[in-house]
Amino acid sequence: MTVRAYAAQSPDDALSPFGIERREVGARDVAIEIDYCGICHSDIHFARNDWGNAAYPAVPGHEIVGRVTKVGAEVEGFAPGDLVGVGCLVQSCRHCSACEDHEEQYCEQGPVMTYGSTDPVLGGPTFGGYAESIVVREDFVLRVPGNLDPKGVAPLLCAGITTFSPLRHWKVGPGDKVGVIGLGGLGHMGVKFAAAMGAHVVMITTSPEKAEDAERLGAHEVLVSKDRAQMKAHRNSFDFLLNTVPVGHDLNGYLSLLRRNGTMVIVGAIEPFDGVHSGGLVAGRKRIAGSLIGGLKETQEMLDFCGEHGIVSDVEMTSMQDVNAAWDRVVAGDVHYRFVIDMASLREGQGQA
Repeated sequence: MTVRAYAAQSPDDALSPFGIERREVGARDVAIEIDYCGICHSDIHFARNDWGNAAYPAVPGHEIVGRVTKVGAEVEGFAPGDLVGVGCLVQSCRHCSACEDHEEQYCEQGPVMTYGSTDPVLGGPTFGGYAESIVVREDFVLRVPGNLDPKGVAPLLCAGITTFSPLRHWKVGPGDKVGVIGLGGLGHMGVKFAAAMGAHVVMITTSPEKAEDAERLGAHEVLVSKDRAQMKAHRNSFDFLLNTVPVGHDLNGYLSLLRRNGTMVIVGAIEPFDGVHSGGLVAGRKRIAGSLIGGLKETQEMLDFCGEHGIVSDVEMTSMQDVNAAWDRVVAGDVHYRFVIDMASLREGQGQA
């Protein structure tokens, strides 16, 4: 069936209206009318082929929240009217060691991403959430707690789980001193989660003016990394650093902040870093690690945690017709802290295409 969407036709094209095909609902499928779709910087990188793996037409969007409209004959966990989410994954092999461990994001056969993978049913590229609806296998559909604002839930499906997963994996909790490096779409969620987990949270930023907002989000302290005296005062004191900076940078100064056996996890940058001095690692048995999103089980755990603690993303709303201007603001770093598209604007045809 053909549904309305917005797509880029080449790396140089703006997003514009486009009709895409969605499969008919199979026995294990769930059809969802999309209410909200978050804007992730990955959407922009993909559509502009910054990573060299784009497929066109490109319909981004992997932070999807909406209502179930139809379920397949064998679906038991969902019913029409349910509030649900879809994140970065829509399929995996289900039998490799990663999938058996509920870590489908590391599927050894390669997971099927919500956009930009090969569609296992229709062929061609998978199309994401910048569209009025989507059809997804039930195993990859998530339940959204009813007490949360669905607009603020959408970015949890990428920015949220990207920060929640490493905090959970490294067992962050009471008594830990946790530094969150960078206050943006990822960093603001890292602060919220680490504080809710009971850690002592320090926002680490190059911008002193972000201190007030960091404390509003739950940070107990703010460390300005350009201030040598402040950096010295915090040396060898952090159990865990969550590094959300989206570009390559010098890690050595941050390594000096870790205590013995401390870990810094990279979640922001997917590109080369400046040289790391091994002395900063071996002197304290310190670690640099990386982490992607979580699997489906962990993502549901995150959503349930958010429901228990009343956590959502801080968002600005935009219409589908204004998405290109929103993208420009994301690139400029001018958003607090995630854009979310109100997909009613696509169905109602408001604004100018």
